[in-house]
Amino acid sequence: MGLKLGIAKAGIALCAVALVLTWPHARRSAAFLAAQDDPAQLSELQLSAALQRDPSLIGRNIDEALQAHDPELADSLVQLAAARNITLPDDVIQRVAETVAAERSATGVATRFATGLITGQADDGASLSGTVAGDLFVFGDIRDVIREGSNLATGAEADRLVLGLAAAGIAITAATYVTVGGAAPVRAGLTLVKDARKVGRLGEGLASWAGRSAREVVDAPALRRAVADGAVVRPDKTVTAVKAAFRTEKAGGLMRLAKDVGRVGEKAGTRGALDTLKIAEGPKDVARAAKLAESKGSQTRAFLKILGRGALLLTTGAWNFAWWIFGALMTLFGLVASLKSGVERLTQSWIDRGKARRARRLIAEAKRAEAERVRADTAVGRLMAPS
Repeated sequence: MGLKLGIAKAGIALCAVALVLTWPHARRSAAFLAAQDDPAQLSELQLSAALQRDPSLIGRNIDEALQAHDPELADSLVQLAAARNITLPDDVIQRVAETVAAERSATGVATRFATGLITGQADDGASLSGTVAGDLFVFGDIRDVIREGSNLATGAEADRLVLGLAAAGIAITAATYVTVGGAAPVRAGLTLVKDARKVGRLGEGLASWAGRSAREVVDAPALRRAVADGAVVRPDKTVTAVKAAFRTEKAGGLMRLAKDVGRVGEKAGTRGALDTLKIAEGPKDVARAAKLAESKGSQTRAFLKILGRGALLLTTGAWNFAWWIFGALMTLFGLVASLKSGVERLTQSWIDRGKARRARRLIAEAKRAEAERVRADTAVGRLMAPS
């Protein structure tokens, strides 16, 4: 009995220590699994874990953003630090405020707007406004359609994704005007995806998916005819021909992607949308980024910078989290089983000791009774003995 009780006590101690060690991991794993479909909550959990490992993470990223001449990202990181009650040096906050003010000056905004309008490339809100303005007047999309379409017609290497996005842009521009800007987020999203592709900031997985979608929405033979007959100086004819080559019924996925990109741009800024396109592996990642942007707004870039794709989804396999939870449950089960066994052994030991005490008492009583009987028999014998 003593050996069994000792084993039970050892099991209780071992399981208790194991539970203390595994419980924090299991609780964290359960929180991550519960938040895997909520990008905002998931990014908060990921960021908390990252800051626990490296408390200076936000400050270091602010310095890197300033060195990279990206005041918008630095400002996003400052806002994130304020939201989490993280104290930053006053000189750092001042530097960020000054660089943001300089970037938002009237001269700087006008210059970037003109650059976006002329070159068709955007990396911030002002240049995007210029690019979108050019695309709304369709000459930007016509330029891209004619360039890539000509390459396609002559057998040269053509970027079918840019071609499909430009064709979609021409088709959606009419809807933008008809709805008085109601389709503007989709229009802006198409422009951002196209610009990200041009400057190589489109993630490989997303580029592959978007390329397949672009091939489906464009009638290549009809587009070749449109390019052969069209020109930038004759936009009305080109627009009509490109619309005829655009398969609206197959453009649902591409339009949803553009809409989600536009939502990110509205809440997190142009560079936030471009950051999303760079790390996204597919349209689902962009949809998650849109949810994150709607919740975190201007802090979105900070989350994307620090966490990367981990801000959008679990980068660690769900099985790893499940195993921590399973391990904690098994440890808890072992502790309960050991406690049960220990209680049973203690109860049995107490019962056995009680039985032993009763047995000893009964034996003692029997001995006393026997002694009394012997004394009584002796006394009777003496009385009956002849004198």
